[in-house]
Amino acid sequence: MQSTVLAARHAAGRRVAALRSTAVRSIASSSTPVPLVKEEEDPQLAGYPVLPWVSKQTRPALGWEDWQMRRNFGETLHEKEEILSMWGPDAPNIPPPIALRWFSIAVLSFVTFGVATKYLLVPDRPAVAREYPFSGLVTELGGLEENKARVEEVDVDAE
Repeated sequence: MQSTVLAARHAAGRRVAALRSTAVRSIASSSTPVPLVKEEEDPQLAGYPVLPWVSKQTRPALGWEDWQMRRNFGETLHEKEEILSMWGPDAPNIPPPIALRWFSIAVLSFVTFGVATKYLLVPDRPAVAREYPFSGLVTELGGLEENKARVEEVDVDAE
């Protein structure tokens, strides 16, 4: 009984492994999804195929003839391959609108914490601020015109 169960498990494991390898291979060899918007053909391409704008970093890691570049030999390259290749700019893991929403929530929470700390948690001053007569002693100290810095003049004749 145990030998038949073990043999069945072993056979099932081989079938699952075979299915996984063919699934990875079919994903790897299938074409990337076609965008819904039809792009206009560039007249300078002279019949070169218009491929979808999809980074190679979004492809699965296994199932390629060239693992480092995640492509099969003889595969048609995109006209902007230097941007869409594995060495191009990193493809975002999170869609940009969601990342912007999370960043906005984080900034808003920090600002809310700062405002709450400043206005709700800081106690009022225990004493009254000092007040001076005569417009805060402006007239007693000689006025605004008297307290300005002197303008320095360069004597041209002395040189």
